[in-house]
Amino acid sequence: MRRELVCVICPNGCELEVEYQKQGEALEITKVEGQLCKKGPKWAESEIKGSVRTICTSVSVEGGELPLVSVRTTSPVPLNSIFDLMEEIKRIRLKAPVRSGQVILKNPKGLRTLIIATKDIPLKT
Repeated sequence: MRRELVCVICPNGCELEVEYQKQGEALEITKVEGQLCKKGPKWAESEIKGSVRTICTSVSVEGGELPLVSVRTTSPVPLNSIFDLMEEIKRIRLKAPVRSGQVILKNPKGLRTLIIATKDIPLKT
């Protein structure tokens, strides 16, 4: 099998051609071409075998100096879980103060990740 991908690991945006075959239940990458850096083949393999992404977004904060706090996952999550995860994150409402690194949500949707704050939001004075 053959698939064309645009690598998102670095700013080059290489157009990769990936050849792979099924070995029982697993996929085996047989060839990757088009990369300008050595990170491309590893990224292509992970993309073919199971796409994952780190999520960064924001959450509402009540009573804070700012109305939103930036949050992110602590580890990548499967691409096909992102919409459900974002729906859960959208429902979160925090009260100030919020601290950078504060765990906002543990293992949302059964995923092995945390949602953490990435900024301090002090109480509004």
